[in-house]
This record gives sequence, C-alpha cells and structure tokens, in this order.
Amino acid sequence: METAQSLHFASASRIAQRFVAARLNAVALDDYPGSIPPDLASAYECQDAAIALWPDDIAGWKIGRIPPAYEAQLGVNRLAGPIFRREIQKAQGGNNIAFGIFADGFAAVEAEYIFEIGKDAPAGQAHWSPNDAAAIVGRLFVGIETAGSPLATINALGPTVVVSDFGNNAGLILGPEITDWRNIPLTALTCETFVEGKSVGRGGAASILGGPLESLQFIAEHCAKRGRPLKAGMLISTGAATGIHDVAVGQKARVDFEGIGTIYCTAKARMPMKQ
Repeated sequence: METAQSLHFASASRIAQRFVAARLNAVALDDYPGSIPPDLASAYECQDAAIALWPDDIAGWKIGRIPPAYEAQLGVNRLAGPIFRREIQKAQGGNNIAFGIFADGFAAVEAEYIFEIGKDAPAGQAHWSPNDAAAIVGRLFVGIETAGSPLATINALGPTVVVSDFGNNAGLILGPEITDWRNIPLTALTCETFVEGKSVGRGGAASILGGPLESLQFIAEHCAKRGRPLKAGMLISTGAATGIHDVAVGQKARVDFEGIGTIYCTAKARMPMKQ
C-alpha cells in the first residue's frame, strides 16, 4: 500500500527523470514536468532524485538568492544547486570559453566570487558562523556561473521550480584567484558584466546578500542537513554579483573583475551529453 510519502516521492522521481532526460539530450521542456513543488523540502527531494540519476560527481555548489517576495513563505533567503565536475571550465590567459546552453530553454551568465574549500567540513557540524565558514576556505576565485535549464520559464515559476532543476545551474567558468582575499574589504571587490559588448550590470562582492562568507555559511549548514557535508576541493559559487543576464546562442559575454582579470565566454548550442 502506498503512503502519502511514497506517492510524493514517486512524483519527485518522475519530475527528476524528465529534467535529467532533457538535460542529457539537450532538449527543451515545454512546461514544468509535473506538479510544482509546494515547498523547499519537496523541491530538494526532486533535486536529490535528479542527482542520483546524473552521470557525474558533485564538484561544488551554486547559491542563488530567493526573491524577497518568497522569503516569508519559504523561510530562507537562499537556495542551492549542485555543480558537476564535467561542467567546470577554467579561463586562463584571456582565452574565450565556449559554454553550452539549451537553445529553447533558459540561459544566463552571472558574475561570481567562488570559494575553494580547503579542508573537509567537520563531521556532524550543523550550525555555522561566518568565521567557521572562513576557517575551511582554501582559496577565493572569480568566475562565471553559466545558469541554465531546459525549462525557459524556470525563474518565472518560482524558487521551488529553480531548486528542483539543479538550482538552474548548467556550469561554472573558473577565473583567476584573488590573492590575500582575507585582507581585502568587500567594497574593493567590484565587477561589471557585458553581453554583446553592452554593459548589463555592475556590482561586486558587497552586492551579494551578507557577502560571500554568509553564502558559504548557508551552504555549509544546508549541505550538513542534507547529509552532504562540504569536502576539500569543492567550489562554492556564492551568488550573482551583478545580476542574472540572459544570453542566446552565439552571444558573447565578458565579466571585468577590477584589478583581477577579465573572463570571456560565448554561448553555443548544447549538445547531447555522452555518458
């Protein structure tokens, strides 16, 4: 006999299967593949089911902002999604990075400040402070999250939909390291994003709610509660520093990180994934 819990899990499993199939085959979805998760617990259940199906290892996590209009309902101001190892690229020496997008889905670039975890999070630690989070950091980099989903309306449908499809993540471009970051004020870390040569957003580390360390504190607690504690070497993309900027196939983008470097990238049509 099926309980309400098992019926709910079956729904999460079906949603995960549809999203994973669409991502693997690089095709868009016309609409949400099931009932929209009513809360974050249901959304993360979908995400966990999809992680179990995905043929790659988690190499890090992206953090997104939950819009203020949803905060009271959901009880938190951030959300999380996995970053997979094969979806990470490194920008070096000003080279242009081509990244795949779902041509009829959603695609965007986001300027990011990215922590590399230096040591495993202590086993069983459920509560964290910003200082606790800082203590496990190895290095800090700049980069670009290549946000993306087979579902074009993913953001418009709300945070539970975003969470259910890997947090709307489709990859990460890792740029230069910020040396001596612990001694640099947040206000000194600034950046500007351009699409097709036009400025589409300015900001920096101080634009991220509470700053990057508060984002790291969130993800450390979040992952501990999910039984997925942070591990050395993981990359944590701490939040969009200049906003979320839509891109289409063939469009070029760049992010200028003042005093650190520039990352160049070009959107291309995503190809089916070889398993």
